[in-house]
Amino acid sequence: QVQLVESGGGLVQPGGSLSLSCAASGFTFSRFPMSWHRQAPGKERELVALISPWSTNIQYPDSVKGRFTISRDNAKNRVYLQMNLLKPEDTAVYYCNRDPPSRVPDTNKYYWGQGTQVTVSS
Repeated sequence: QVQLVESGGGLVQPGGSLSLSCAASGFTFSRFPMSWHRQAPGKERELVALISPWSTNIQYPDSVKGRFTISRDNAKNRVYLQMNLLKPEDTAVYYCNRDPPSRVPDTNKYYWGQGTQVTVSS
């Protein structure tokens, strides 16, 4: 069973930094791209970073490019998101996942972790 456990969120002032961590299990971590997503209240979940299995290809949307950095440690089955120069619009629950997500057996749902709340406010 796939398990994804995000941590590191919190309250930070605009311009500040946070470092998120995700522990993954239940699949062969080094075989899959990993991603970070976020979902703000009333909005769709959006992709904020994607990293290939051996970190050779990394992608960000323009909204976070130059401020967020994704990395991974295949020996520890962990993926990280360093967030700098945070803005109030970065406020959301942040989730990690593998790409593609793993389907929950006999359902049309996918495994997701509980997420970690990031709040950027003065």
